[in-house]
Amino acid sequence: MLLGLRISNFALIDRLELDFNRGLNVLTGETGAGKSIILDAIDVALGGKVNHRMIRAGCQRAIIEATFQVDSHLIEWLQLKELEPLDEDSVVCSREISNNNGNLRSRCRVNGVVANRQVISELRDRLVEITAQGQTVNLLIPEMQRELLDLYGGKSLLQQREQVTASYAICLQTKQALEKRRQSEQERLQRQDILSYQIKELQEAQLSEEDELEQLEQERDRLSHVVDLQQLSYRTYQILYQNDTEEPAAADLLAQAESTLLEMVDYDRDLDAILEMVRSGINQIVEAGQQINSYGEGLEADPERLTEVEERIRVLKRICRKYGPNLADAIAYYQQLQQELAELTDSGQSIEVLEAEYQTAQANYNQLATQLTQLRKTAAKKLEKQLVKELKPLAMAKVVFECRLIPIPATAKGIDKVVFYFSPNPGEEVQPLSIIASGGEMSRFLLALKACFSDAENHSSTLIFDEIDAGVSGKVAQAIAEKLHQLSQQHQVLCVTHQPLIAAMADVHFKVEKQIIEESLASYSLQNGDSSLPDLRTVIRIQTLENHLMRREELAQLTGGHSADEAVSFADSLLNKAANYRQQQTQTS
Repeated sequence: MLLGLRISNFALIDRLELDFNRGLNVLTGETGAGKSIILDAIDVALGGKVNHRMIRAGCQRAIIEATFQVDSHLIEWLQLKELEPLDEDSVVCSREISNNNGNLRSRCRVNGVVANRQVISELRDRLVEITAQGQTVNLLIPEMQRELLDLYGGKSLLQQREQVTASYAICLQTKQALEKRRQSEQERLQRQDILSYQIKELQEAQLSEEDELEQLEQERDRLSHVVDLQQLSYRTYQILYQNDTEEPAAADLLAQAESTLLEMVDYDRDLDAILEMVRSGINQIVEAGQQINSYGEGLEADPERLTEVEERIRVLKRICRKYGPNLADAIAYYQQLQQELAELTDSGQSIEVLEAEYQTAQANYNQLATQLTQLRKTAAKKLEKQLVKELKPLAMAKVVFECRLIPIPATAKGIDKVVFYFSPNPGEEVQPLSIIASGGEMSRFLLALKACFSDAENHSSTLIFDEIDAGVSGKVAQAIAEKLHQLSQQHQVLCVTHQPLIAAMADVHFKVEKQIIEESLASYSLQNGDSSLPDLRTVIRIQTLENHLMRREELAQLTGGHSADEAVSFADSLLNKAANYRQQQTQTS
């Protein structure tokens, strides 16, 4: 419930403090008196759009502060958002608008804490609901009509719609995966062919050792120089061990050195170490000579093996040129190709699997969407009955209303288009609300619709109506007044009206008027280069009409086409009639 409103330098308001109460709060005044500015201020305090004109001329800053009484559910929500309520059961929403050299800025706060747009928007939905005749533009849109029906359907319907939305997202996801796979299938198959060819070529090469090429090149050099190696090995054998020429072999020379050292050791034992080295050298040369001799004797020419080696070397070099640059790189690339081919053929989902998943997702969506349609049909029947019931007291006793569900392709919100069909007069064919309803009929339709939602879960505690009575008069105005009073038994209602019949029903009555005051504009003139502005300013003042006489005078002014005495008498009768009606309703309830 809105407890109070504090406004500073907003539009035509210089300073204003206004306290509201439970029940029906009505604001009246002449046309252009500024009644709607009060509702604009509430809207701005709760995150509504702002513009430069909202800051009072001559000022650089406007401040609006709205204080609301909250219940336990909203307190829990505030605590969840780390916005503790003030005084245990109230919350203050404020908005500061500033104009610095043409740059418009604004900042929203909740209980003094700066709040972002999303938090303010969520809080607004929990605090107030503003209804104006201009809302009919939105009401005529089928998407809004579907949203209203879903809200009317309650928690179970909204939960079902959430499941439909989630299922629709899964359908889109699986469909996109399937389409992506289909689009890439040709490229995938082409890539598979390339990989298979390259892998086959590498498999046939039978790559194993990274140094195989170096080993083969060494073997090739040996096989192609067998005769040279035989001759050189025999020559080495002669030099080391047994020389057929007159020159002594290395082993013979070392044997002579050993004999000499043996004579020297007899005189000096310190030469034993040198003697051992010579003896070791003789043993190593003998061993080397024998081995080189065996090597030479074992060498044989093998043209077939040489041909095999040279062919293998050519294969490996070709592999290195294509997949190298060296054999180690070619082996690594071969392993990489095998892994990529495995991913393309085995690890990825096939088109058949993706198609099956998409069909399953579609089937699940269709089932959930069908259940949502059934819930909507049930809610539509209930809304039809209740709305007609609410419209009958509003001078629309013969009204026909239908909430039709039209099948549409799958969407995130189901497979239904909702269209309100309406016939206000007997004998007229029902047609879409957007075609047939007049301004006055739409006013009553909006009011009846609000009455249907008065018992809905999570409804706002404060309902605000801005000239909902526009375009109606007489009995219809009286019916609207009674309907507003009924709503005010469950909600706090704020209503801007020109109708004395509605104003008479108010529990709290505010009179809005413009006044001209003297105010220095010297500073404003200097800032804007305009010295012609007068020192007279127009401001909005609001007076709470606290007694019968004050309300009678205001109602008499609202009544047009009467003499002064007739207007006063008419105002008295309106107040007495409204008082009797409220008393009867109290006794009935």
